Amino acid sequence: MVSGGTQGVGAAVARTAAACGAEGVVVTGRRPEVAESLIDELDLLGTQPLFVRADVSDVSQALESVASAVEEFGRVDCVVNAAGLVDRGSLLDTTPELFDRHVAINLRGPFFIMQAAVKDMLRRDAPGTIVNVITLTQHAGQPFLAPYAAAKGGLATLTRNAAHAHRWDRIRINGLNIGWTATEGEDRIQRSYHGAGDGWLDEAAARLPAGRLADPAQIADMVVYLLSDASGIVTGSVIDWDQNVIGALD
Repeated sequence: MVSGGTQGVGAAVARTAAACGAEGVVVTGRRPEVAESLIDELDLLGTQPLFVRADVSDVSQALESVASAVEEFGRVDCVVNAAGLVDRGSLLDTTPELFDRHVAINLRGPFFIMQAAVKDMLRRDAPGTIVNVITLTQHAGQPFLAPYAAAKGGLATLTRNAAHAHRWDRIRINGLNIGWTATEGEDRIQRSYHGAGDGWLDEAAARLPAGRLADPAQIADMVVYLLSDASGIVTGSVIDWDQNVIGALD
């Protein structure tokens, strides 16, 4: 099950999971029209796809999304919290409404999705895996990402806390701090908040060590690896996945 799975990193995870043999893939999101083509893709990849309309900022919908997955498949084995809000705000100009929305989408929603999924795993006395898509920004981030950094920092700590709490239940929980990634959502952000034009992606890529932004498909490979038995016993890890090195200065 992938929250925020209809586009960007979430959709890439859904595709990769299907290609790697997942029996069923549940994607959640707010817009059914965006999900249609992805559901068709997943079907062609040989998995049983399910779209659940859900806004993770609404706790009842977050919980119901897990319940829908369990109702359809009888269980949920793997969960990816990929839904996120990256709207800009600094310490000085963030409104209480924007702050609350960041917390609702980037922290509270994942919290209760994890809660519902872990309860299902415990009910069945079954192992499971969870990966939270976090962000390099949780270490500190730019001044215009203050509420985002605060909420995602909470998610990083929650990841470790939950992993510790449920390690004896054979439920592994890890996180991935992704950096600047080329997604549909990032294109919207750059145009809406930074006045970017059509060539912004090439210009941004030229300023980075690898000469490109992160690729959602490669992030998906890492997420599915962490979900799978191939990642062994690792739990409670929050991995920096970027071309910049935290703490290093030129």
